[in-house]
Amino acid sequence: MSFARIPFTAAALALATIAAPVAFTAPASAAINNQDPTQFVTGFTQEGLGALRGGNPTAAKAKFRTMLAQHVAVDQIGDRLIRRWKPTLKPEQVAAYKAALPNYIIGVYADRLFEYANADVKIIRTQPAANGAAVVSTVTKKGQAPINAIWAVVNTPQGYKVSNLTVAGINLTLTQAADFDAYIQRNGFDKLVAFMKSKG
Repeated sequence: MSFARIPFTAAALALATIAAPVAFTAPASAAINNQDPTQFVTGFTQEGLGALRGGNPTAAKAKFRTMLAQHVAVDQIGDRLIRRWKPTLKPEQVAAYKAALPNYIIGVYADRLFEYANADVKIIRTQPAANGAAVVSTVTKKGQAPINAIWAVVNTPQGYKVSNLTVAGINLTLTQAADFDAYIQRNGFDKLVAFMKSKG
């Protein structure tokens, strides 16, 4: 149960993810401008790629955890993933799920992102969207055709945060929600949380 069939995810960075994408390196300590959506996505991907290019998985995962907490709308994304089930859940079940979600994202996607450490990313345009903006980009690995990636960013009191990513026409939040739905139907919500903890 994952985005394994999707060629590129920022879920760890943005998600992402996821967690994501201009082939230039920025210092890990560079401040991300979260007041402008284009500059935010540019800075966000620079920091993520910088962590990947360091070649140290442990350090990269630690960096991703920080980025996830600061620059990704984790609670909003998490609520969307279980929207169908949330009215039936107890508060303690929701709390356990939200506690497991960040480590699940890092555990599932961080290692996969290393193959994109040297990808080239080009911001194409930024357009207004509900409660924020959509930043359209292309991601290109050497020797491969570019992949379209659209970053949904939401404007919060703390500045812009990543709220979704659509890669090659595939909406990552909708895809993961469908995966969660199928798992819950087969095994129940508590088993989903246990599964998430096992991957974190």
